[in-house]
Amino acid sequence: MKSMTGYGRGTAPLGSNTLTVQVSSVNRKTLDLAIRLPVEWDSLEVMVGEHVRKVASRGRVSVVVELTGEKGAGEIVWDEAEIGAVLDRLSDLADARGLSFQPTPDLLWAVANSRRRTAELPPAEDAAPAVKAALAEALRGFGAMRAKEGEALLIDFLTRLNTLRTHLDAIVARAPQVTAGYREQLLGRLRQAGLELDVNDERVLKEIALFADRCDVTEELTRLRSHLEQFTGVVKSAGEIGRKSEFILQEIGREVNTIGSKANDLPIARAVIELKNEIERVREQMANVE
Repeated sequence: MKSMTGYGRGTAPLGSNTLTVQVSSVNRKTLDLAIRLPVEWDSLEVMVGEHVRKVASRGRVSVVVELTGEKGAGEIVWDEAEIGAVLDRLSDLADARGLSFQPTPDLLWAVANSRRRTAELPPAEDAAPAVKAALAEALRGFGAMRAKEGEALLIDFLTRLNTLRTHLDAIVARAPQVTAGYREQLLGRLRQAGLELDVNDERVLKEIALFADRCDVTEELTRLRSHLEQFTGVVKSAGEIGRKSEFILQEIGREVNTIGSKANDLPIARAVIELKNEIERVREQMANVE
């Protein structure tokens, strides 16, 4: 099991510069891939996308490829001559209008950042090996983080599945008592109404039989247990899990709703509420799984 949330970073030397690749992802039902490369390297986008698709099938995945100066990643390189020229023009403009020009730190940052100098880029074909190497390193870290979070999610799912089985077992144990309880309630109401009917009276037996048929949840319980076993098998399997699990969760929810509407019994109704709450928690967590 893999989480859809992850991050990885890789670097590779490229001439006197450092190439940095960062890969990150968040939840998304399908694979939504966003790749940001220097414009001069746009031809490498297809190659980057192919490598990412080998390790991710769902999620909003962002890939950022940057080239920085000799001091490595994080170095900020500005064109000081252009910055000075812009400030001089602003000063002249202020003087022409009789204004005092005192650059603030915010103005200096805005002007400097707008004149940030990009390292001279080699051709895309020369950069491709370094991009592949940095991307491979980033994807290894990205995949390791998604796998580690996936292990934690698997433990959580298995724990919640045990809770679901506990509530299911409670319903299975209670279900045979529902008809007998209704029989006693029916006879009690008849006695309160002054109608002393024999317990073997055909009308009493018919009413009890109709009730037993309406509240029988044997088939639903069997299917529900089967769905829980299927869900357990899916979350323990390799490969994509999210879509399959979402479908099984829909079926589990459908059976639980049917049991709740048919059972006509307070203890079962309480167990159904607990089942629904736990299913919703599982569904919320499943939104994080690839």
